[in-house]
Amino acid sequence: MKEGFILPKIAETVFDRFKKAGHEIYLVGGAVRDMLLKKEISDCDFTTNATPEQIQKIFEKTVYNNAYGTVTIILDDGTKAEITPFRREQKYSDHRHPEKIEWAKTIEEDLSRRDFTINAIAYDGQKLIDPYNGSGDLKDLLLRAVLDPDVRFKEDALRLIRAIRFASQLGCTIEEKTQASIKNNAELISHISWERIRDEFLKIIISDHPGDGILLLRSTGLLKYILPEVDACFGVEQISPERHHIDDVGTHLVKSLNACSSHNPITRFAVFLHDIGKVATFSKDKKTNIITFYNHEMVGAQLTEDIAKRFRLSKEESKTLVTLVRHHMFTVSEVQTDKAIKRFIRNVGVENLDEAIAMRIADRVGSGAAETSWRTELFKKRLIEVQKEPFSVKDLKINGTDVMKILSIKPGPRVGAILNLIFEKVEEGSLINRKDDLVKVLEKQELSQV
Repeated sequence: MKEGFILPKIAETVFDRFKKAGHEIYLVGGAVRDMLLKKEISDCDFTTNATPEQIQKIFEKTVYNNAYGTVTIILDDGTKAEITPFRREQKYSDHRHPEKIEWAKTIEEDLSRRDFTINAIAYDGQKLIDPYNGSGDLKDLLLRAVLDPDVRFKEDALRLIRAIRFASQLGCTIEEKTQASIKNNAELISHISWERIRDEFLKIIISDHPGDGILLLRSTGLLKYILPEVDACFGVEQISPERHHIDDVGTHLVKSLNACSSHNPITRFAVFLHDIGKVATFSKDKKTNIITFYNHEMVGAQLTEDIAKRFRLSKEESKTLVTLVRHHMFTVSEVQTDKAIKRFIRNVGVENLDEAIAMRIADRVGSGAAETSWRTELFKKRLIEVQKEPFSVKDLKINGTDVMKILSIKPGPRVGAILNLIFEKVEEGSLINRKDDLVKVLEKQELSQV
């Protein structure tokens, strides 16, 4: 094994068994890239001059049921790896899938069909096979298409957004001709399923350089096909008297995304979308030059709901995304009542409180403000304290059975009405949520007329 390269055990096993069987075998793709970056390798993909049938003879447990020749091997400890014969591909009429796949004779021929030079490197357990200097580009943090970029992107249009994803994840610069080709072929992204676009986009926004990725999507023209609602935000001014913003709406969204501390992709998506309703609600007073965006959070929530459907998000993901956008304008004030804070918690959901706060902080930083304030810190403490108090009727120390027994009444709407009245008194502080106290109120027949 080449000095300095640490590979998972499954790679050593694969190299050893193929060598004994007399076949060529190479580690390829992301595993080699991560190896060169000295990152932990999570998935191993291999390519070989062996046929699928020959691969199956080398390992006891395999799965092979696809048109690409890929055989999944499974070791005794449950670890898996994919092994595909050298191949070449022809005729991508749908800009995504090859109509014809043939087995290639050499590793170099196989590498020539791959997307970017940093992904066109192979490793045989001893040395690198690197015909396009992908290791050099990786060292220079340069993303370059293999051979003709126009051919690569027209073959598979998903590569357009994958290029942006790799640049965001690795902090790469996209080589000039490759970037120009992305721009020239941007409309081809419309041939790609929204599920695949979603997966690549979410990887961009949870990367270490999400804002750079968004700006690349915009400069290459991809953003207007993927998220026209956001693309329209650039150039929508916000700087005016009585406003704290220092950038146009689009730039603010990018800065907010960069400032988001949460690594939850839905939260980051919400941060990136939170002000998209400002395009439709923009208003500027001709006398005072004051700009307003009344109800932009509600308009933004409606647009976000459409985006969630387009991106094929799950029901739970969609609900969270829309909720965070709808309620991103929550008030943080030292004079708020407990009832108002409880209302906020109900609107957002207890499970989303940390994400809502992370979103609030990202919005502040993206606006040029300090990360937090004493009011924000007080609000965070009150969120915790308020949750210790009765939050709904189900938190009362008595229930419907108690009401029916004490008042000698039958099940019906009246039981719920009495419980709601008791909860209102507890919430306003005129009644303590202790069972003895609540029972006494019922025994006095004070609520019997409800």
